[in-house]
Amino acid sequence: MNGSMIPSMTPTATLQDGETVQQSFTPDRSTYWRDHAGLAAVAMALGMAILWLMGNPHIWTGAVGGLAAVVIRGGYVASDELSVRWDLTDRRLLGPGGRAVRLGEIKALNRLGSAVQVITHTGDKHLIKCQKDGTATRARIERVMAGRRG
Repeated sequence: MNGSMIPSMTPTATLQDGETVQQSFTPDRSTYWRDHAGLAAVAMALGMAILWLMGNPHIWTGAVGGLAAVVIRGGYVASDELSVRWDLTDRRLLGPGGRAVRLGEIKALNRLGSAVQVITHTGDKHLIKCQKDGTATRARIERVMAGRRG
C-alpha cells in the first residue's frame, strides 16, 4: 500500500534482483463498458421480473431502476477499475494492493467473461478484469509459467 488508507491500483511490490517485467495488463475501456451493458440488461430483466412476480402493474420501472443502478455504479467506479494494472514478471504476477503471486504458486488460470481468474494452490483467487483479449492474457501468463519450468 501507499502511505494512505487507499490501496494502490498498480503493483507496489519491489522487483527482486534480476527480475524483469515481461508484460503489463490493464483494463480495456470499451470492454469495461460492454461488460456493464450486459450487466444492465440482466439487471433490467431481473427488476422487471421481480415486479411482475409481486403483481406490480408498473413493471417497466424495474428496467429503469436496473439500468440506473448499473450506470451509476459503472460511472462511480470506472476511474478506479480502469486504473488497475497487473505486471507479469519472469517470476511473479504482481497486482494492485500489494498482491504478489509466484508463478509456481498458480494452480489454474480460468476465463470468466472478459476477466482472467488466477487461482493459487492455497486457494487464493485474483481477477485480471476487463481484458480486451482474455485468451491472449491467459496464454501469455501460461507461456511465461512454462518458461520458468524449463
